Amino acid sequence: MADPRSYLKKHTEALVKDVGVEAAAEISGKSKATLGRYYSDHPEHADRFMPVDTVAALEEAARFPHVTTALAELRGVTLSYDTQRRNTRSGGVNADVIKLSQRFAMLMAEYNQSIEDGVISINEAKRLLRETVAIQQVLLEMKLNLETDHGRVDG
Repeated sequence: MADPRSYLKKHTEALVKDVGVEAAAEISGKSKATLGRYYSDHPEHADRFMPVDTVAALEEAARFPHVTTALAELRGVTLSYDTQRRNTRSGGVNADVIKLSQRFAMLMAEYNQSIEDGVISINEAKRLLRETVAIQQVLLEMKLNLETDHGRVDG
């Protein structure tokens, strides 16, 4: 990628315009001019980028996580965006463990059905991938619940 700064600024602009400049200013507590500086390509604003807490607040209101996706793409990471699940608080860790075991059971059932003839077809692989992504989402929710309930614990 030629210029990651320019790439981030373009996605920051897309985020602000997705939410709407007026609404973005209200949500972020920043002026419209300040928001404009975050995505301006003028040399005097080259080193100005939107703070991460502002990105998070705006992406909560946006239809798509523009800046988060851009950051992931810059690192070669692929994200899976599920419009049905937007960080809604679940029933806590116990509920997450139950969901995880249910999703894993579904994955194993799908695998057993897929491998019956000794070959996993394209459609079977797609179903296995969907189940794997569902497990990944449950694990992410579980991680967020643990961090919310017990603070971030490294190690």
